[in-house]
Amino acid sequence: MSQLTPEQVTQVTTFVTQYIADQRDRYAPNAVPLSPQQRDAVARFFSAQLLNTARVVVLRGERVSNPDFYPMLRSLGFRNLPDQSTMGAITFSDVVVSHQAFTDGLLFHELVHVEQYRQLGVPRFAELYVRGFLDGGSYDAIPLEVNAYTLGSRFEASPTHEFSVHDEVQDWITHGRF
Repeated sequence: MSQLTPEQVTQVTTFVTQYIADQRDRYAPNAVPLSPQQRDAVARFFSAQLLNTARVVVLRGERVSNPDFYPMLRSLGFRNLPDQSTMGAITFSDVVVSHQAFTDGLLFHELVHVEQYRQLGVPRFAELYVRGFLDGGSYDAIPLEVNAYTLGSRFEASPTHEFSVHDEVQDWITHGRF
């Protein structure tokens, strides 16, 4: 894994922040509110405000493209960058873009990211994502992803056992786990 200077980390974080904003703007016009069935499946875990503002879109015949700055990162030695086109879904702030039909588990995972964005803001989320990737060395080790997968596993193991995603994300923030 290549190491970046503090200036390069700042630059990449700026690129990621802009990528998130651009992708959100690109997909938001075609995104729709959660269906009543989707809301019912996850309502016990998320605030009504989040469920009212989150938007989803399932792509047909297209994939989310990798960021334009990936070639620069590859030239710096990064070989294991997350491939956006192979992910089940990707969240850009309050817009969830999926490459497949939503399952309750996939939707839950992505809504955890919506909550993370809501509490952190896009610039801080981007910074933590970049730092998490650099520190952990892979997508799977990014604490924001670990948090979403951990909470998603709890949900899938017991979808009727209520807990607050807001509180869980806040706890990770409070304890510096991101």
